[in-house]
Amino acid sequence: MLRAAVRGDLTVLDALSQVAVGAVLLLLNVQAVASIAALDIWLARRLLGAGSRAELTRRVHELTTSRAGVIAAVDAERQRIERDLHDGLQQRLVALGMLLGRARRARDADRTHALLAQAHEDVQRAIEELREVAWRVYPSALDDSDLGEVLAIVARGSEVPVRIRCELPVRPERQVETVLYFVACEALTNAAKHAAATLVTVEIGVRDGWIRMRVHDDGVGGAEPTGRGLSGLARRVAALDGRLLVTSPAGGPTTVLAQLPCA
Repeated sequence: MLRAAVRGDLTVLDALSQVAVGAVLLLLNVQAVASIAALDIWLARRLLGAGSRAELTRRVHELTTSRAGVIAAVDAERQRIERDLHDGLQQRLVALGMLLGRARRARDADRTHALLAQAHEDVQRAIEELREVAWRVYPSALDDSDLGEVLAIVARGSEVPVRIRCELPVRPERQVETVLYFVACEALTNAAKHAAATLVTVEIGVRDGWIRMRVHDDGVGGAEPTGRGLSGLARRVAALDGRLLVTSPAGGPTTVLAQLPCA
């Protein structure tokens, strides 16, 4: 344009057209710079803004709360085991010792034989109680069998008929299996002792990225989610970023739903 202007070849129309093209290019450059600046600001606010800090703070609070809940649940479980040992197994062993003492002092052979037979039965019951307490501490059967097989063993010893359907395409992690095991056992115990149920169904499967276990009984209902047993289970489930929902209206039925992430 300068060369054309010096030679006198630049017309007004050419000058105006060049100015128009330059103005358009300048506007495009300004728009591009403004857009990039706006994008930088959005990314900074999105990644480094107060929302992310609030989310991190909330997550830290959740983890702190769940950690405290797990500690409380473990302490409550220890107290429960101590009560079971003191009120159940310890008393049975004391009675067994007294029974054996009577057998030693008995002068009648038939009386001694009857006392020893009774002592043998008490020993068998004490072993069963001790096995139940040990399973509440650590379900060692999960070392060799999956969750469905272990729950089938528990169902065979239940006072209430139990139907189990376990459809897990892949065996979950051990801590997930352990939590689900405790949830199922607590629900079965409550159904047998408090709900007067005649049938309990346990369904385990995967849905929308969650492992879901539904325990349903046809009992009288009235289970209290804030009770020691269920609240302890809720804390165990929450420690793995899961959820425990209990529905138990008066008159029944009762449904315990545990959901844990697959990964």
